[in-house]
Amino acid sequence: MKKLQNFINGQSVDSKSGETTTLINPATGQPFATAPISNAADVDAAMKAASDAFVDWRDSTPSERQRALLKIADAIEARADEFVAIESENCGKPGGLTASEEVPPMVDQIRFFAALLVILRANQLASI
Repeated sequence: MKKLQNFINGQSVDSKSGETTTLINPATGQPFATAPISNAADVDAAMKAASDAFVDWRDSTPSERQRALLKIADAIEARADEFVAIESENCGKPGGLTASEEVPPMVDQIRFFAALLVILRANQLASI
């Protein structure tokens, strides 16, 4: 059985309490993973990590942000089969439906927001 963890500050970690719950594939009724039961301490740790990371993100240029978003979209697209399998197992949704309705729109939305950064940059330059 898989063991899922929280992802905080670039690391996979158990919940502070160590408590977990069993995830059931609704299509089969079979358990497939354990997941952490997170609490306020986990949320606080995640918020602190996000706040600390924001300093670098805040100071990055629109071009740097765009490259980061496009890299994320490319990585998701390259691993689409993995995302489909995980989502299907977690939700019981047929793989073909997940592949057509979940991953492409997700990738498109990330690329859409990456494109907006070009417009943001153009507007900043136009106001100089």
